[in-house]
Amino acid sequence: MEIIVGKSSGFCFGVKNAIDGAEKELKNNSTIYCLGEIIHNEEVIKDLESKGLVIVDNIDDVKNSVIIRSHGVPKYVYDTAKEKNIQLLDFTCPFVLKIHETALKYSKNNYFIFLLGIKTHPETIGSISFCGSNSYLIENFDDISSAIDKFNSSNLNNLLVISQTTFSVSLFEDIVNEIKNKINKNVNIEVKNTICNTTSIRQKETEEIAKKVDLMIIIGGKHSSNTKKLYEIANINCTNSILIQTKDDLSNEYLKHFNRIGIMAGASTPQNIIEGVVDFCKI
Repeated sequence: MEIIVGKSSGFCFGVKNAIDGAEKELKNNSTIYCLGEIIHNEEVIKDLESKGLVIVDNIDDVKNSVIIRSHGVPKYVYDTAKEKNIQLLDFTCPFVLKIHETALKYSKNNYFIFLLGIKTHPETIGSISFCGSNSYLIENFDDISSAIDKFNSSNLNNLLVISQTTFSVSLFEDIVNEIKNKINKNVNIEVKNTICNTTSIRQKETEEIAKKVDLMIIIGGKHSSNTKKLYEIANINCTNSILIQTKDDLSNEYLKHFNRIGIMAGASTPQNIIEGVVDFCKI
């Protein structure tokens, strides 16, 4: 059996930064609060909770200090923390923070903003709050007409298009092209592809590996947006593609039917879980 493991598998910079930061805080404190899951990986969350991490859903449930997770938070959280004198241990991914800064800058300069992303994802929920009232969240092609209608009613002539950091690269490009085709030609459109480079590389590598193998295994959390995208890409390019969280989701009986296996892991998947899957496949 041949096993091909994606070189770009595993923790991205933003995730590693958040986990390292939380681990450091837990060494000095028996309990640390985190506003939402710090990353989307159940195994990592369980490990951090065993060390004293307590996940809360509302800033009002915090008294002294709280971790801001890698996905970032809505603007009101910063305002509330300042009002209540709550210390923020901000481990938001730098690429997400850059989107917040860009959104604030352009909204102040009379730009309407289209944000492309998954509507229920915490990163997107946070980012849209920095875009101001002249904005629209686009998840798929069905949202484009309504977005353009709202833009037209704003009487603005400048449009910025940005994206969730882990959005599908191909879908971003297709939606942008559709927007350009439908929008008034006199509109000044500025497009910033804010999908992080690691996401782009991982999606491309997943596609390349999936075309070469009999089975494609994607490793990641159930709620991880970037992992779901990898699975979608794998599924398009390999008939046999599965999404798992750990080696416990695999069986020898199933694996024996394949001669060449590809493995890719999402940005929230730690190295020990990846190695566990690889070792299991070698048995």
